[in-house]
Parts: sequence; C-alpha cells; structure tokens
Amino acid sequence: MIDTTSKSKPAAIDHIAIPVIDVEASVKWYTSQFNCTIEYQDETWAFLKFDNIKLALVVAHQHPPHVAFVSPNAESYGQLKTHRDGSRSIYIKDPAGNAVEIVAEDSVSKAGG
Repeated sequence: MIDTTSKSKPAAIDHIAIPVIDVEASVKWYTSQFNCTIEYQDETWAFLKFDNIKLALVVAHQHPPHVAFVSPNAESYGQLKTHRDGSRSIYIKDPAGNAVEIVAEDSVSKAGG
C-alpha cells in the first residue's frame, strides 16, 4: 500500500514526455527555438534539459507520453525497471488513464534536475 503522508509523496517533476514523429527533427527544432541542452538522444527518444525541468521527446510506439515525478520511495509503487540512462522507475496510470512515471530519486542526477 502506498504511504500517503506528505513526506513520502513525490513533490518534484523530473520531466514531461511528449510524442514526436521524428526525434532528430524535433531535437533540432527545440534546441534552435529554446535555451536547452541535449542530455540524451537516440532514434526513439531524447532528453532536453531546461533550467527548471527536462523535456522528453518520445516516439509514441516506443515510450508512452507521460509526466514523471521523482520519489524517495518509488519502490512503494511497485517493481522498478532500470532504463538505458540508468534511472529506475515504474509507470502507473492516473484515474483518466494517463501514464505517470515514478522515478527513484537516487537514480537521477541531482545536477540534471
């Protein structure tokens, strides 16, 4: 059961993931239009770092569009999966069926967001 006390609830958004058709073209567009840096990029997703948040550009059939929260107790939501970038997380659904990622706090860079 998930502890719902305020100390254990995720309070920080790590990133928001939006679907794109062409990751490379989208990265070029975002980096030309906004002040951000590329943290990671491959054919199916990219992480762009802004001053206050990361934006994930995802190919929808590979990664669900989602919002990701950092949690010190992510494992309380279920079995965590380790991803290519070393982060560990689990996807859950909100009441409307939207994908929500809960990311283990100790698996994300403190400097990276």
